[in-house]
Amino acid sequence: MRVVFLGTPEFAVPSLNALAAEHDVVAVFTQPDRPKGRGNQLAESPVKIAATSLGFSVHQPERVRRPESVELLRSLAADLMVVVGYGQIIPQIIIDLPPYGILNVHASLLPKYRGAAPIQWAIANGEAETGVTIMQIDAGLDTGDMLLKAAIPIGPDETAPELSHRLAPLGAELLLEAIRQIEAGTVRREKQNDTEATLAPILNKDDGLIDWSRPAGRIYDRLRGFTPWPGAYTTFRGQQLSILRAKPAGVSNVEPAVIASNKRHLFAGCGGGTALEIVELQPSGKKRMTAEAFLSGYKLAVSEKLGDRS
Repeated sequence: MRVVFLGTPEFAVPSLNALAAEHDVVAVFTQPDRPKGRGNQLAESPVKIAATSLGFSVHQPERVRRPESVELLRSLAADLMVVVGYGQIIPQIIIDLPPYGILNVHASLLPKYRGAAPIQWAIANGEAETGVTIMQIDAGLDTGDMLLKAAIPIGPDETAPELSHRLAPLGAELLLEAIRQIEAGTVRREKQNDTEATLAPILNKDDGLIDWSRPAGRIYDRLRGFTPWPGAYTTFRGQQLSILRAKPAGVSNVEPAVIASNKRHLFAGCGGGTALEIVELQPSGKKRMTAEAFLSGYKLAVSEKLGDRS
């Protein structure tokens, strides 16, 4: 098939590579280069880097819905388009262009976790499993018919980047199988049950703020899900304190947000009579450090609390 690929993140690269091996990828669309890092140097997306190495024509419109982009897509005369984490909403005028429509590799078991951050929210909400769905795009937010699904368990200590790394090749494999079934005329489309839908909205900075009234397990799930951004953070003596690594520490008689230590180990009380052991952290303006290093540099007051903005 003649395929146009639209994608941006690392998660999309295995799907692009898989398509390149079996189909005629006539063009790749990805987000424009964006400033990144302390120097604000323009950085290419992982998909652009992969597409360039494969020799594909790469296009980076600021808005794919603009008339010039729509006409370019029309002129490519693709049989099928594939979207994987592109980062822009695809309008109906583009959905209607290819004869076989547009397939999306979505990193959840739809209709659960519709939206921009399904991997992160599945972990943050403590799900035991997730997966990939190949979906036929329509004008809604991840509401199109499902073609194929595959589930995998989420590891108890797995972070969002680690889970994404496992899901990406699974999505590529399912994508090729879905196209084979489309070509053979054997594909089965299943409508989503909207009453079972949950949302996975784009993350914002406030999602990383720790609510110490939550049980330690829930806080730990959010830390794993929101790694590397927005991370998990609180305040300590009026300054931001990032919690980089932690683990639930079982039952506790320490009140929520109160910090305690036993020389080398640092704990914070959480909701439901639980505690979180803080393993690695980063005070504002300082380098990341172990709990032991933190304790050697800060003398904790009795019943001192995290989350105090004063």
